[in-house]
Amino acid sequence: MTSAGFDRHLTIFSPEGRLYQVEYAFKAINADNITSIGVRGTDSAVVITQKKIPDKLIVPETVTRMFQLTENHGCVMTGMIADSRHQVERMRYECAEWRYKYGYEIPVDQLARRVADINQIYTQQAAMRPLGCTMMIIGMDPELGPQLFKCDPAGYFVGYKATSAGVKMTEANNALEKKIRKNPEWNRDQTIEAAISTLSTVVSMDFKPSEIEVAVVSSENSKFTILSEDEVERHLTNIAERD
Repeated sequence: MTSAGFDRHLTIFSPEGRLYQVEYAFKAINADNITSIGVRGTDSAVVITQKKIPDKLIVPETVTRMFQLTENHGCVMTGMIADSRHQVERMRYECAEWRYKYGYEIPVDQLARRVADINQIYTQQAAMRPLGCTMMIIGMDPELGPQLFKCDPAGYFVGYKATSAGVKMTEANNALEKKIRKNPEWNRDQTIEAAISTLSTVVSMDFKPSEIEVAVVSSENSKFTILSEDEVERHLTNIAERD
């Protein structure tokens, strides 16, 4: 069945009940050929993504897909980077608004709900297009412990034990399912190394520290922390020695 012109309108359903523009937004997430992974351990949550520098003239330190939203919450963005930055700026505003109104930091699940609500509005109104990016949020909840949520362009959000986004999402999810099936009790370092080894396996690459970005929150340090290249190298060495 062809899209037969229904893909020209964001707000009009096709006869099969599909919104083609929203489906194309999901395809746009894979355009940069990047894969990201999020994993939740017993006392920590980790997000990891590939770092690709498209041009030798670019300063590598200015390229990132990891963004801090509040002191304790952060995210990795997969998909179109300009759309990603817009979404991050909007969510920083929402976090600040919540803190101003209620006097405490927004819980991770409420933050994910707000992202999803805004994305869903973008699928109803012809004046705006859906954003071609997906957001994976991590943070520590004082009652529930480490939290990992993913929000997509359609306005769907849900909590995960482990998840992925990007071009190798299916392969990564299958690999994560096998690791999570035994309900492992991973500490902070084990969670980081599980995420790195899964990403390395699905993209069939041995990473250098400059080729990946890793961010973590844990019970001992609830602040959203992006690991330095030296720390990433230590984990890569641990994985290499173990294998």
